[in-house]
Amino acid sequence: MVNEQQRIAQIKEETSKAVRDGKYFSSETLLDYLTFIENNSGLLSTEEMAQVKGNLFSLLAIDRKNKGLDDRLFQTWINMALHHDPSHKLALQLKSENNYREKKNLFEELQFPSIRETDNRPAKKKIAEEYIEICKKYLDIIDDEWDDVEKAYGLTKNDPDAVLLSLYERMLLLLQEFQSHFSHLLKASEEYKESITGVFYTSVHFENVKNHLQRIKDLKKEWENLFEDEEPLSEDHKNPLEELNNMIGLHQIKNRINSYYQFLQYQKKREKLGFQVKKDHSLNMVFTGNPGTGKTTLARLFAKIYHQLGLLEREEVLEVDRSQLVGAYMGQTEENIKMIIEKALGGVLFIDEAYSLKREGQSGNDFGQTAIDTLVSLMTHKDYKGKFSVILAGYPEEMRQFLRSNPGLRSRFPESNHFHLPDYSMDELLMIGEKMANERDYYLTASAKRELKNRLEKEKVDETFGNARAVESIILNAIFKKGASTTFENEDNVTNFTVLDGEDFTLDIDHDDSRPIEKLNELVGLDDIKKEVEGLISFVKMQKIRKENGLPTVPIQLHSVFTGNPGTGKTTVAKIYSELLKECGVLKRGHLIIASRADFVAGYVGQTAIKTKKKIRDALGGVLFIDEAYSLFSSTSNDFGKEVIDTLVDEMTKHNENLVVVLAGYHNEINVLLESNPGLRSRFKKFFHFPDYSVDEMIEIMKKYSNRYQYRLSEESISYIKDRLESLPLKGNGRLATNIVDEAIQAQAYRILKNSTLLSVEEAQSILIDDVKVALNKIQKGEKIDVY
Repeated sequence: MVNEQQRIAQIKEETSKAVRDGKYFSSETLLDYLTFIENNSGLLSTEEMAQVKGNLFSLLAIDRKNKGLDDRLFQTWINMALHHDPSHKLALQLKSENNYREKKNLFEELQFPSIRETDNRPAKKKIAEEYIEICKKYLDIIDDEWDDVEKAYGLTKNDPDAVLLSLYERMLLLLQEFQSHFSHLLKASEEYKESITGVFYTSVHFENVKNHLQRIKDLKKEWENLFEDEEPLSEDHKNPLEELNNMIGLHQIKNRINSYYQFLQYQKKREKLGFQVKKDHSLNMVFTGNPGTGKTTLARLFAKIYHQLGLLEREEVLEVDRSQLVGAYMGQTEENIKMIIEKALGGVLFIDEAYSLKREGQSGNDFGQTAIDTLVSLMTHKDYKGKFSVILAGYPEEMRQFLRSNPGLRSRFPESNHFHLPDYSMDELLMIGEKMANERDYYLTASAKRELKNRLEKEKVDETFGNARAVESIILNAIFKKGASTTFENEDNVTNFTVLDGEDFTLDIDHDDSRPIEKLNELVGLDDIKKEVEGLISFVKMQKIRKENGLPTVPIQLHSVFTGNPGTGKTTVAKIYSELLKECGVLKRGHLIIASRADFVAGYVGQTAIKTKKKIRDALGGVLFIDEAYSLFSSTSNDFGKEVIDTLVDEMTKHNENLVVVLAGYHNEINVLLESNPGLRSRFKKFFHFPDYSVDEMIEIMKKYSNRYQYRLSEESISYIKDRLESLPLKGNGRLATNIVDEAIQAQAYRILKNSTLLSVEEAQSILIDDVKVALNKIQKGEKIDVY
C-alpha cells in the first residue's frame, strides 16, 4: 500500500511540475501513469483525482500537438481534461488555441456568382436572389460562431501568449465587419431586385451591391491571412533515403543503399557537367530474405530513388507473382509477360517469390521456364531495354538456384545489385511492434511488451517466420481482443481505447488440464522409462536455472533413441517428451511430427534432401519422431536412404536446440543405422529401451481404456483374458490390449441388440466373458494379425 501511495505522490508531483514548467512526457509514460491511477483510484480523493487527471490528459494533448497531430484525438484529450477539471488552465489554453484553428475554414466556401450590368433582367433577378440567400446564410453562421469566439477570447485574456489574444481580438473585429457588410449587402441586394422588377431601374443599386461585395471579398482574404502561419508548408517528395533511414534495423542495407544512391547522384552530376557517361549500370535488383524483412518496402524506395534521379519516368511499382505471369496453355505465358512489362514501363516490375517460376521436375504443361526465358528476352529488347527496372525477391537459397535457370538471367542481375535482408533481432521486432501500435494510437504497457516478446519467441522458429508481418498480425490480434472484450459501461476510462496490456496478447487456447508429467505417470508400466525421462527433464530445468543465474551450463543432449517392440509405448512417450520440453522452455512449439522412410526418400536424385529438409522444417520447435528409423539404412549403393541420413546429420547441427530428433525401432537394427554414419551416433546420447508389457500390465491397460469410455470388464472376462494371453505367443503389445477391448465392445453391442432392446445403463456398460471370447477368437484367427 505504501509503495502505491508513494508512486501516486510521485505522479502528482511530476505532472504538476510538467504543467507548470512546460516539461512534457511521452504518451506512453502518461498512459502508464493514467493506468496506474485508474487501478488505484481508491487511494485518491475526488479533488486529487480531478487534478491529476486534468494534468495527465492536458499533457497527452500537448504530446499529440508536438507530433503535429492537432486532430480529433487531440480534442478528445482536451475535453477529457476539462471533464475532470473544468478550470484546468493548460486545458483551457489548449482549447482556446484549438478553437482558433477550427475557425480557419469558416468562410472557405463563400463564393458569389458574377454580376454584370449587361445581363438581362431575369438573369439579374436570379443573381440578386442568390446574393440574398448567401447573405442570410452567413449572417446565421456569424451569429452561431460569435459566442464561441467571444468565449475563447475570454479564456485567453489572462494567457501569457499575447499573440493568440491579439488574433482573437482581430477575429472578433473581422466578424463584426463581416456582419455589417453582409447586412448591407443583403439590403442592397433586396433593393437591386426590386429596382429590376419595378418600373424605374437605377444603376445606383448595382454599384452599391458591387461595393459591399468587394469589401466582403477583401474581408475573406484578411480572414485567411490570420491563419497564414498555420498553413502546412508544401512538401516536396520525401527523400527516399530519409524514409529508408527511418526504418527500424537494416543497418548494413542502409549503408549499401546510401552508397548506391551517392554513386547514382555522382553519375548524374558527371553527365550534367558534360562528361561522357555510359548508362550501362543495371537498374535490376535481387532482394533475398525471409518473409516480412522489408523486400517490398525496399522495392518501392528504389522506384522513388530511380525516379528522383531521372533514371525512370515514374515511381510506380507493379507487383506480380507466378499466377499473373505463367499461362495455362501454349502462347499465353508470352502474352502475359509482354502485357505486364508494358504496364511496368517507366517504373519498377517487382516479382515476389520469383523462384516459384522454376519448379523442380516441372512437366511439359508447366510454362514457368517459358516465363523466365520470355522475361530475359524482353528485358534486352530494343523497345524495352533500360525503360524499366526488374526486382526479383525470395528466399536466399531458392533464389540462388533460380538465377541458374537461364544463362542470361544471372547476367541481367549483377552481384553488386544483390541485397540480402536479414531477419530482425528481437529488440528490433519489439520496436516495430511499438511503432505499429503507436501508428494506430495504441500504446504498450510493460506487461504488453513482455507478452509480445513471449509470442514472438514462440513464433520465431524457422525461416517461415514473418518478421514484421508476424509482429503486425500479433498487434492486430491484440487490438481485436481489446475491442471485443471492452464494455462501454465506463467510457471515462479512456485507457480501454488506447492502452494494450499483457492480457490483450495472451492466446485463448483450449489446454489439456493434465500436465505432461501427470500423463507420463499415468502410463501403465514403463517404470525405468519414467525415471529416465524425469531425470532428463530435471537436468534440463537445472541447466536453465544455472543459465538464468549466470552460472556455466553443461551442454544439453536431447536427441534420443527409443528401442523396443511395436506397441510398447514409444510414440506415446515421445509425445509426452515433447510436451515436457516445451513446458520447461526448451522447445517453442512442443509438437510431435511422426515420420517414416516414405516421408524422406524421393524417387530421383536431388529430391530426397529437399524432402527431408521440408519434414525437418515442419518439426522445428518440436520433436521429429522417426518410426522404424533403421529402414533408412540400406547396403545398396543406389538407395537414397543415405542421403536422408547425411541431410539429417547436417540439419541437426544447424538447428541445434530448435529441433529434437527421436529414432525409434528394434534395438539391433537401430545400432546398425547409427554405425552407418559417424556423425549420427555422436548426436544421440540418450537411449531408452521400452520392455514388452507383462500380461498384468496389458490387463491394466484394458481396464483404463475401457473406463475412459465408461465400459467395465467383468471379473470373469478379466480372468478369461488373462488365461488366454498367458497361453498366446505375444510380445507384450499395448496395441493388442486396446484392440481386444474395441472388438469386445462391438461384440457386446451385437449381443445386446440382436434379440432385444437395451434393458439398463448397467447392461450398456458391462463387457462380459462372451464378448471377450468373440474378440479373442477373431484376433487369433488372424483378422487382427497386424496388432502382434
